[in-house]
Amino acid sequence: MEYINIIVKAIFIENMIFAYFLGMCSYLAVSKTVKTGVGLGAAVIFVLGITVPVNYLMENYMLKEGALAWLSPSLATMDLSFLSFIMFIAIIAAMVQLVEMAVEKFAPALYSSLGIFLPLIAVNCSILGGALFMQERQYANIGEATAFGVGSGIGWFMAIVAIAAIREKIRYSSVPGPLRGLGITFILTGLMGIAFMSFMGIKL
Repeated sequence: MEYINIIVKAIFIENMIFAYFLGMCSYLAVSKTVKTGVGLGAAVIFVLGITVPVNYLMENYMLKEGALAWLSPSLATMDLSFLSFIMFIAIIAAMVQLVEMAVEKFAPALYSSLGIFLPLIAVNCSILGGALFMQERQYANIGEATAFGVGSGIGWFMAIVAIAAIREKIRYSSVPGPLRGLGITFILTGLMGIAFMSFMGIKL
């Protein structure tokens, strides 16, 4: 039950886009069509679902003060937490490279449509934000960290697919000239963020 709570909370109450506005550059640039939104959203779910638990293991068995006690009693006082950012980013970059190679191999059309934004997942702040939230919230075990990573990815996926669907529809609407493009997208994102704020009253 705790895992379901963490996933639901990550999707609706602490949504990376609507609650923290993380990963906005990719969200705005790749949400012109539902197809590209689904592709990038799925890649974000995979990367968050893998990197958050891997970074959890790295944090708890390598970096925290005393984390190396399992290796040798003489290393029990060692604190490598100052390396957290570097290690987290290295793991994220490695996973993104894996996703990029898989998409290029099995979905070349999607790879071409995503363009530079697929490798740029490595610097997507929602991915690093997931690792840092995991570190800050001190999840009890790797299962909770995985649930949080997958839930955050699903929340980001849902946000980009929703805005992509709306942008496809409003393409045929009479939007005032100065608001076309990013202007109306920012307004819609703000309205969706306000709508998601209603979930914050839910206690899980």
